[in-house]
Amino acid sequence: MKKTLLAVVSISVAAIAYANTSSDSSELLSQQCKISAEAVSTLKELRYGNTSIRKDVAGLINLNLKKQENKDAAQLTLNQMVDDRVNSASALEAKYCS
Repeated sequence: MKKTLLAVVSISVAAIAYANTSSDSSELLSQQCKISAEAVSTLKELRYGNTSIRKDVAGLINLNLKKQENKDAAQLTLNQMVDDRVNSASALEAKYCS
């Protein structure tokens, strides 16, 4: 339980740091991808179900990104990360955030 709470708090703090921008810069998109990779990795390690991972991380995406096309692209990337057998955040970043 402590690990889950710590993971959620850490991810939320990182997400809030980027939530107060008026538009989606390339840096914001890059950071959102990295936050998503870290969140997916952490939640996979905690043995969350894929549906729960998608729901929780999609909430972060919707909170952080302003433009719908960027939200849609981030959601597609999220789904690919969740379906991937890779669990490491660095491997997910390398594969989906480059």
